[in-house]
Amino acid sequence: MVRLPTLTWLALRNLGREMRRSALTAAAMAMGLALLIFSRTLANGMHEDWIDSGVGLGSGHVTFHAPGYRDSESLDDRMSAAQVAASLAAVAKAEVPEPALASVRVATRGLASSPEGALPAFIIGVDPTTELAFSKLGEEVVDGRYLEDGDRLHAFLGQALAERLGVRTGSRMVLTAQAAPGDIEGQLVRVVGTYRTGIDALDQTLIHIPLGTARSWLGVEGATAVAVFLPHSSYTDPVLEEARAEVSGAGVEVVGWPETSPDLYSALKLDDGGDWAFHVILFAIVALAILNAIFISVLHRKRELGLLRALGLSGRETGLVVYIEGILLTFASGIVGVGVGLAVVYLFLRDGLDMSGLMPSDLNFGGIAFDPVMVPVIEAKPVIQSVVMTALIGLSAALYPAWHAARLDPAETVKVD
Repeated sequence: MVRLPTLTWLALRNLGREMRRSALTAAAMAMGLALLIFSRTLANGMHEDWIDSGVGLGSGHVTFHAPGYRDSESLDDRMSAAQVAASLAAVAKAEVPEPALASVRVATRGLASSPEGALPAFIIGVDPTTELAFSKLGEEVVDGRYLEDGDRLHAFLGQALAERLGVRTGSRMVLTAQAAPGDIEGQLVRVVGTYRTGIDALDQTLIHIPLGTARSWLGVEGATAVAVFLPHSSYTDPVLEEARAEVSGAGVEVVGWPETSPDLYSALKLDDGGDWAFHVILFAIVALAILNAIFISVLHRKRELGLLRALGLSGRETGLVVYIEGILLTFASGIVGVGVGLAVVYLFLRDGLDMSGLMPSDLNFGGIAFDPVMVPVIEAKPVIQSVVMTALIGLSAALYPAWHAARLDPAETVKVD
């Protein structure tokens, strides 16, 4: 340890003498780290947008429902008014930075009929004010408007379904479904507006009607589910754990979005795996570049390293000089890489990266519409992971050249040909 300052000075001197080589090696590492930070933050932002879009149109980040409802989707497995109240109380106690949005819903499968014919439909009774803040359907209006407080016999449906039924804003149609008592009941409604999400499964089946209308029509006092939208998907597990503890005695089942939206969850995992595969290939290339640069440097400096051995440095100390060079290159490239990566992220932080020119407008992935404008999200965890990965690769790539330098024979390396 006494010689460590001297060895560090020798390493700095060697890097300075080969400034071009050192700069190119550090640049390769810095660009690799910058690209990793940018791609990770972009992927995080894209994934969070997918989750928000998927759970907003679906059942939320966290869902309360009666046991068995998720499998049967039957009104027989609905929640009572007391269970709904217990669920809403649990949501109110959730420890999140911003208040969680809770949407009480009554859902059923039935038929939507018009003079043009009848088609299967998934009908959900919602509170218009809450649902407008919860889902993005209100942002996808093609004609008319979304439901409002005070609406009673109104319906908001997909443009594709409206076209197939031959109805438009202001038209009347009949919804038919099995009510809670078991009878088949019909409900006359007027189309208040239509939407288009780009997802055929929704645009051709999903209909929103006022919650009060759904309860009266279907004879339901409680609800089929209480869907909760959180400020960020990372709060799902903590809120899920707290909610289960709060409603443990109420006979309510609480599940997270990975269970209610398995297709979306699988799509995210698949995309995340593809990202990591790309990163592994990228850093394998960077590691080989570092290994090549440092190892070639050792081969070109055999005589110099042999002289260091002859002047009293041990093989271990000679190898340590080479390894310190790798440490210094990794440290310098890490600082530059983080700076460049965050600077690039900052450029796209507000407006995002518009990929609309490279993909079709109706592209959907994992059951949700794909937003071509990708906005990066800066989080400490992926940045730290990127820095640690770069450091491990840089330090690992310097091990073999250092080991090779430590094994050089001073008598052979100082010979004059």
